[in-house]
Amino acid sequence: MVNTQLFQTLKGALLPAATATNAAGAPAYALSPRHQLAQLAATGCLSQTFYADAESQLDTVLALAQQVEPAFVAKTAIYARQAAHMKDMPVLLAAVLAVRDVGLLAQVFGRVVDNGKTLRGFVQMLRSGQLGRKSLGTRPKKLVQQWLLQASEQQLLNAAVGTTPSLADVVKMVHPKPTEAWRAAWFAWLIGRPYDDAALPPLTLSFERFKRALAEGQSPHEVPAVPFQLLTALPLTTEHWAQIARDGSWQMVRQNLNTFARQGVFGLKPMPHVVANKLRDPEAVRRARVLPFQLLSAYKAAGADVPAEVRESLQDALDVALANVPAFDGRVVVCPDVSGSMSSPVTGQRGSATSTVRCIDVAALVAAAICAKNRGARVLPFERDVVAVKLNPRDSVLTQAQALAAIGGGATNCSAPLAMLNREKAEVDVVVFVSDNESWINTRRGATQTLIEWDRLKQRNPHAKLICLDLQPNTTTQAPDRADVMNVGGFSDAVFTTMARFAAGQTSAEHWVNEIDKITLAPQ
Repeated sequence: MVNTQLFQTLKGALLPAATATNAAGAPAYALSPRHQLAQLAATGCLSQTFYADAESQLDTVLALAQQVEPAFVAKTAIYARQAAHMKDMPVLLAAVLAVRDVGLLAQVFGRVVDNGKTLRGFVQMLRSGQLGRKSLGTRPKKLVQQWLLQASEQQLLNAAVGTTPSLADVVKMVHPKPTEAWRAAWFAWLIGRPYDDAALPPLTLSFERFKRALAEGQSPHEVPAVPFQLLTALPLTTEHWAQIARDGSWQMVRQNLNTFARQGVFGLKPMPHVVANKLRDPEAVRRARVLPFQLLSAYKAAGADVPAEVRESLQDALDVALANVPAFDGRVVVCPDVSGSMSSPVTGQRGSATSTVRCIDVAALVAAAICAKNRGARVLPFERDVVAVKLNPRDSVLTQAQALAAIGGGATNCSAPLAMLNREKAEVDVVVFVSDNESWINTRRGATQTLIEWDRLKQRNPHAKLICLDLQPNTTTQAPDRADVMNVGGFSDAVFTTMARFAAGQTSAEHWVNEIDKITLAPQ
């Protein structure tokens, strides 16, 4: 007699069987090579995550970059830098093009290598040998020379901060031939060769004079507007530090609030108000391309000596950074993953530079932000099962995010929230998962349990949409892309825009990849 438990009749449409195994060893659906590359580029930081080390990420990216067409590699590099605000991954893809298609590299170079840090990273990646060569090559060398010969003095000074390689190493490597006297003097100053003081550009000259004055025991009033890192080793006064805070870039001020507190800056009467106004300025926040989790990081790191007004301004800035969180039509359910794997740093293990912000913090932040824009939205945090949590909708996004992040731990079961909705026979229009998608509780053959539960929910709610936001550099999912399912990766405002377009029915299959494909490659 037939084993009816093994061969029971499936309800609903025949669902596709899982095509891959995820990093946790459970059935999953493999994303297409193009989608995999986009996911890695928008979330990968080339550092160890909960499920993958840096070396395996690099190997996967390089393999995928050979599978897809060079034009898509170029577009993904641009998206990762300009929309997802990533640093290492877009530079890596540009370096891949230096080996694979230098014509395309010339088109994307200025849109990806847009500051000194990315320039130095590009040079280091090419000369490392990891991409099959240890030299820049003629065309990449010319592009680096062009950057050096077109950069402003301020850009060059910013680029002079950092090593491996230093900007001096890059200049010695590519031998730029400046036609301006100031640039020739600046390069000589940078690499330690004789130069004419009178030929130095104004910022560099003022920096040299400032250092000499301090060395002679003087206390000059004006701090030169050079990068903060060039000044930290000097014997500065509290007033000097206050000027640095007043005149510094938005990102620098955000990152050094505790330093300013230690140096007594906030003891000077107007300074707490000055710094708070800088941090909450909407236009400055937008120009800084700050990611929401970076503001969360600054808020968490701010010590007791940072005034309340300054800490509260970070919450104001967070509201600006979350301005693109969509307001969906209809009934919304948001499902943040609070399982054990979400405790890993969102940008991976990076030694002393490891972020204190975990994946669970970002998931909670996104969930709270969606609830703030969608009053009445349900929050179903999950690990093995849905975790009961009570949130006060009148609390700030930051307060709600901290409450959600405090309940982490346990195994991962992405189907749990959908199963609960099905048991309740709930009416739903949009379901948003914020997870690493590494579900491993259900290991049955055939379709994943997540897709089975989603199909059951769709039978009651035929117009419902499922959005799976993945925060980690993974290559599989629990529900494959289709007309009602979108998989998207990252944690920038570009993700929110894509989610809104999908929920409104303005995109088609492989929705996120199509957004990347729309990028033009006209020469810049």
